This record gives sequence, structure tokens and C-alpha cells, in this order.
Amino acid sequence: MLLDRWCLHDLADSPMEDDYCGLITGGNSEILTVIEAKKPPPTKKSRGEKHNLKLGASSSAELMEQQIWKDFPEDLFEAVIARLPVAAFFRFRSVSKRWNSLLTSSSFSQHCDEVPHLQPWFYTITHENIKSGAMYDPSSRKWHHPSIPFLPSKMIILPVASASGLICFLDIGNRNFYVCNPLTNSLKELPPRSVQIWSRVVVGMVLNGNTMTSGYKIVWLGCNGDHEIYDSVLNSWTRPGTLPSGIRLPLYLNFRSQTVSICNTVYFMRAEPDGILSYNVTTGIWKQFIIPSPMHLTDHTLAECRGRIMLVGLLSKNAVTCVCVWELQRMTLLWKEVDRMPNVWCLEFYGKHVQMTCLGNRGLLMLSLRSRRMNRLVTYDITKREWQKVPDCLLPLGRRRQWIACGTAFYPCPTAFA
Repeated sequence: MLLDRWCLHDLADSPMEDDYCGLITGGNSEILTVIEAKKPPPTKKSRGEKHNLKLGASSSAELMEQQIWKDFPEDLFEAVIARLPVAAFFRFRSVSKRWNSLLTSSSFSQHCDEVPHLQPWFYTITHENIKSGAMYDPSSRKWHHPSIPFLPSKMIILPVASASGLICFLDIGNRNFYVCNPLTNSLKELPPRSVQIWSRVVVGMVLNGNTMTSGYKIVWLGCNGDHEIYDSVLNSWTRPGTLPSGIRLPLYLNFRSQTVSICNTVYFMRAEPDGILSYNVTTGIWKQFIIPSPMHLTDHTLAECRGRIMLVGLLSKNAVTCVCVWELQRMTLLWKEVDRMPNVWCLEFYGKHVQMTCLGNRGLLMLSLRSRRMNRLVTYDITKREWQKVPDCLLPLGRRRQWIACGTAFYPCPTAFA
């Protein structure tokens, strides 16, 4: 309405707004005519004036938001941030000093511990870019390319084990250990081992308790039976003794298989005879289980799901190759097949010499399947029995596709410190 518009104009520009409004609403047409006669003709605003108006509106909005957030409860603020998507933490530290300081806050760590783990991420090393890793988030099906500037650049460092949000790295010469959180670049070089062994070793990693605040232990095992344990609380290696006499030496370890950690026990896969070695880091007790592998099995590795020991591998016979999954039966100590890759996917492998690498073993597996003219990445959810293809891992700027060489699964945690 024209009348309402003029009333608002006078309210904004005149100190006598009450009088004007009273005269106008009272129905005095003469005064209204005088006001309309004095109305200046409309003028077109320049782009600069429009831009200044927008800036003024945005600055007032920002001021209002600051007033709201200033009184936001601190404990609720930390609880909200702890539930952000994991990928948001890559930008988290650059927001402000206050947000960056949350990573070292004990209350914020407690909030993060209360958030349940959904799905693990995968930290992988590629053939084309061996000195830097690529991380895959299965929930968003996206690849991330973090930089860990503190890792030695003159040697090849490979991920060999993980516990919660930390990854254990070992150099390709089996000499130096590192522990790192790839989300925050928290890195620690472990002290030298008391036993120097130059042959290949298998590495396991467990938490001392239910959270990262209680520390972690790392176990390495060599073919001649030598082994040591690193305790992050003591920051030292200890040599607990020798293997029991009933365990035949040398150990023919399956170096393609990663270790499996369930509570305080680490499981190693061995061959000749086929079976599993277990070591309880709390009691120091070794056990050996002779378990025959399924026939025609290659590239097999241990996996774990909710405390159950699984086996995944390639089942090849004649020209047919298929990925199969078995579960260890506790009563009989035999492998029972529980699932296999859909037949329509296995048709791609027909007549091809396929090699498989299992990159993770914590309920969700990533399988790298490759042959001379094929490179496939697949995830398998053990609980849901769900197979899903993984998008190609591209170098930054999308230059070319990368081939996955090795990797491990970990639960991303911004408050895990090495």
C-alpha cells in the first residue's frame, strides 16, 4: 500500500515520526498531498552503492551471528565439533587458534571417544607415488591425499599395522619404526630396537585399553622366532623371551597377510604347516593352531570382524578365479566358506592371472585385484556381505590412475597422538 510505504519512510527519516504517522493514519488528505508533492523523483542506484548496501547487510548478519555464538555453551560446542564428518578435520585446524587447541583438550578427546566408530578408512601406498599415501573414505567414496611432511623423504616407509586412529610405519629395510596419525600429522619415531634383525618381520599393534589415552603396544616377529614389544607408556622395547619349544623354527610366515588384533591378542598367519600363531601381549603366552587352508587357495590373508577370525583369498581352478571369504570355526578349527564375490564380477577374471592384495582387515576389507590388463579396487563389508566397487585413485589434479601397492585400515580420530 502507498500509505504504508510513506509511513515507513517518515519513521526512518524524520524525528517527528509519531506526529506524521498520527496525521496520516488520521485520514488528513491535505498533509498526505503535501508530503507526496515533496517526494524526490526516484533515482537509479549505481553498482557501487548496491555493493555497499550488500556489504552492510552481510556485516550486520555476521555481527548477529557472533552475538549468538558468543554465548554458546562450551561443552556443547565441543560435542558438536566432535560429531562433524571426519573429512572436515582437514580444514579444522586452520579455522582459528581456538579450534586448533581443541585437539589437545582432554574434554574434547572425551567427546570424540563417545562418538561410535562407523567405518574404518584405508591408508594406502601406490606404485606411482610410493613416498606419499592416499586415504579412502568408504562412507563418502572419496580419496584424500594427505601430506605427512615429517616422514623421512629419503627412504620408503610402508604402513604395516594400526590401532584405532594411529598407523605404524616401517621402513623398507626393516630398521626404523614410526607411528603417525595421518589426520593431524602427529608423528613419533620409535627408539631403536634392542635386537637388530635384517630379515623381513611381521608387525602387530594393539591398544593397552579401550581408548588411545591408555597407550598402545607394537609387536614384531621374525622368521627365526626373534620378537620384541614396544610399549608407548614406557617408550621402550622389551624382549620377553623365546618361543615355546613346541613351535617349529624357522617360521614360514605369510608376509602377504596382515596381522589381526582382537583385544590383547595378536594373530600371525604361518605356512608349512598352515596355521595361525597367537600372542597375548598382557600374559606373554604364545599359542599355535594348525589349520589346513582350503584347496586351490592363493593370495590369502587374515581378517577380523567383531572378534571373529576370517580368511579372504583367491580360489583358482582351471581358468576360473573367484574371491572367497571363510570364517574360522572355534570348535573344529576349520575354515567354513561364508561368502564369495558375485559371479558376474568374477567373469572379468576368467582366463587371467590375477593377483590380490587385502589392504584392510577390520570388518571392512579393501581388495586390490590386478592382472596384466586389469586393475580393480573392491570393498567388502563382512557384516552386511556387501561388495562395492571403489572409484579410481587419481593423483592430485587428476593426472593419472594409481595402482595400490599396500595399505592398512584405521579408524580416523583427530585426538589420537603418537
